[in-house]
Amino acid sequence: MQDVAQLHRTLTTIVQEAKGTWGVLVKEVGKGIYYEHLPDEHFIAESVIKVPIMAAVFAAAWQGECSLEDRLVLRREDLVQGSGLLFALSPGLRLSIRELVTLMIIQSDNTATNILIDLVGKERIEKTMHELGMSDSRYVRKLMIYPADNPGNNTITARDVTSMLSMIGAGRFLSAQACSEMVAIMKKQQFRNGLPSLLPVADDGIGKQSLATDWEIASKSGWDTGRQHDAGLLYTQGRCFAITALSQDVEAEEALYTIGSIGKAVYEFAKLG
Repeated sequence: MQDVAQLHRTLTTIVQEAKGTWGVLVKEVGKGIYYEHLPDEHFIAESVIKVPIMAAVFAAAWQGECSLEDRLVLRREDLVQGSGLLFALSPGLRLSIRELVTLMIIQSDNTATNILIDLVGKERIEKTMHELGMSDSRYVRKLMIYPADNPGNNTITARDVTSMLSMIGAGRFLSAQACSEMVAIMKKQQFRNGLPSLLPVADDGIGKQSLATDWEIASKSGWDTGRQHDAGLLYTQGRCFAITALSQDVEAEEALYTIGSIGKAVYEFAKLG
């Protein structure tokens, strides 16, 4: 318990010294919550909303409404800018649903996201969020599209996101296999400037750095001006930690350092055994 108390003190200091408003929650999957700060504060979801969308797609496939190997045609009207590369490619391209999910998560591709939203629908996404324990969060609209009736923004809380991560990390959504496949996609994340940014890396002996072998992270970040989020499952020392860090009213560089410091604190806590 002494180590948990030290982790709590470390995280409290990190958050207190951070600028802006933060919602943070750290939980060891299968055990309990080790730290929380404004866990029920609402934040604009940014691209973190793409994780429950992924789960909704897996739910649709699990119930036989589609197969992850089905291929969808990229249409001109699907193209939206922002994160990702699909908007720069030619209409007519055929991609599997699994490929679209992968692009949505590891490149935060907005075009892939909207195609998948059209595939499963708002009702399915809302149902999935409820099943994942995201009772205080909401999905209202697609990305990079601003309808005239302005339904508002997708919103999340640190508690809800951690609940979702914990269920997936524990293999308790749909099936252990489905959760394993979602985690495997999230581990391929290409935006690693948040939670894993201050974790140790190894030198391969020829001056090239690679990821350390004693940790892995399955994560999804999201950002816009004044907002920077990251949420993920940190695997280290045979343990799994669900970490959510949401921020607003803070500069990106400062926020990313705070998020990285949170990831490092949890990693160092795990190293103590």
